[in-house]
Amino acid sequence: MPNELYPRHHADRSTVYQIRIQGHLGSQWMEWFDGMTITPEENGDTLLTGQVIDQAALHGILKKIRDLGMPLLSVNVVDLNRPDMAGFDQPIES
Repeated sequence: MPNELYPRHHADRSTVYQIRIQGHLGSQWMEWFDGMTITPEENGDTLLTGQVIDQAALHGILKKIRDLGMPLLSVNVVDLNRPDMAGFDQPIES
């Protein structure tokens, strides 16, 4: 029986996530967060957006947030059909 809540994704494609944290991070953290786009928001939060190859990589990013002591506010899978997400639906190159 297929799992409709968590469908299998293609092996050659990652999942795009938006992770919201409390506090601001500068763009110099981009490499440490595996190339995710860092967007400081006016309300004092930071939005990290980018491809994550698998659940282990996602947990690694969440661990980095924990290690910084920054409160995690949300983790969401991005709907790639949104026009503002064009370009994130690319296979990860190895």
